[in-house]
Amino acid sequence: MAETDAGLTQDHAVPGTSVAADAPDRPATGMVHHIELWVADLDRAIRSWGWLLTSLGYRMYQDWPGGRSWRTGHSYIVVEQSPARTASRHDRCRPGLNHLAFHVETRQQVDELAAESRLHGWKLMFPDLHPFAGGAQHYAAYLENVDGFEVELVAT
Repeated sequence: MAETDAGLTQDHAVPGTSVAADAPDRPATGMVHHIELWVADLDRAIRSWGWLLTSLGYRMYQDWPGGRSWRTGHSYIVVEQSPARTASRHDRCRPGLNHLAFHVETRQQVDELAAESRLHGWKLMFPDLHPFAGGAQHYAAYLENVDGFEVELVAT
């Protein structure tokens, strides 16, 4: 594996870490291993993404000078402030990642997360259509953070 500027292997393995206790079985082929988001401001990303991912049941997994990750099961999400970035803000309307969507157990949890999100750098998108911006049968909150990343919290 190639080494990055942070001195970690390409998949961000940290010496002494292993698969979390909540993921005892081998992952199935096709499961997401990790998602890496490059951010303009790491501290700001840690505040917004850290709150959201922790609220969704992820646990802090890795921490290094240029990034941090949170894990659930076999998958983890990384925010990294890479010196190789070519832009200072994510634009979800350009080719590439538009948004990440997460399952949420109840409609009440969607509402609670949407309300609290404002305290952590997120704003509600499509407020005039909330919580049915995705259609009459789709209960969700669409949130955007100051860096332009969008998440969708969907009640299942």
